[in-house]
Amino acid sequence: TDERVDNRKNEYVYEGGIRSYVRHLNRTREVLHEEPIYIAGERDGIAVEIALQYNDGYTSNIYSFVNNIHTHEGGTHESGFKMALTRIINDYARKQQIFKDNDANLTGEDVREGLTAIVSIKHPSPQFEGQTKTKLGNSDARTVTDAVFSEQFETFLLEHPTIARKIVEKGMMAARARLAAKKARELTRRKSALEISNLPGKLADCSSRDPSISELYIVEGDSAGGSAKQGRDRHFQAILPLRGKILNVEKA
Repeated sequence: TDERVDNRKNEYVYEGGIRSYVRHLNRTREVLHEEPIYIAGERDGIAVEIALQYNDGYTSNIYSFVNNIHTHEGGTHESGFKMALTRIINDYARKQQIFKDNDANLTGEDVREGLTAIVSIKHPSPQFEGQTKTKLGNSDARTVTDAVFSEQFETFLLEHPTIARKIVEKGMMAARARLAAKKARELTRRKSALEISNLPGKLADCSSRDPSISELYIVEGDSAGGSAKQGRDRHFQAILPLRGKILNVEKA
């Protein structure tokens, strides 16, 4: 029993709520849109509140809460938000013909580059998982968060085309950087594999990874190799100069 006679009541208020929190997190960044995007709604007894804002950075900062408890490990509410964000941005870019017909969809990492977001829900009976119990496990939290965010975020993009285009273009830049980094890694690994292989001579490799169009020309010596390298198409033609005379298999 609480026997204290002092019945003081403390009330804590954060003016602006999670929108102000997002502004605070982005205070040292160059933001893509001045005001954070704010989403709020309720379904099936679950209240959802989300604020997000993009900046010029290359990482994402997403903080999620359930009943004001910080879910450090994320959970179903956070995954519902991420899935909806990726789907809605890709759908918008397709419908507005920002993507070309042969362009691949942006990945989740692409659309979250430079994103600062707060995902906060109120759940009547949350189920926490993980060793530290900081990961939400309720499946209905994913469904409701996805539905509430999708409906309002889709409307926001349609009503604010300038901001929407900035968000899509930010994701497209992230995708180009991702693909360029992937090609660079593949090229480095390919060169490393060739360096440790037992191929004689010095292979001047082609850039194509498609074996159906790639060609390998085997020539005698560096002199012939130099001329062949100058006249080749680097995209699909590789040159391999060999030391010594090439064996005539017909006469051998």
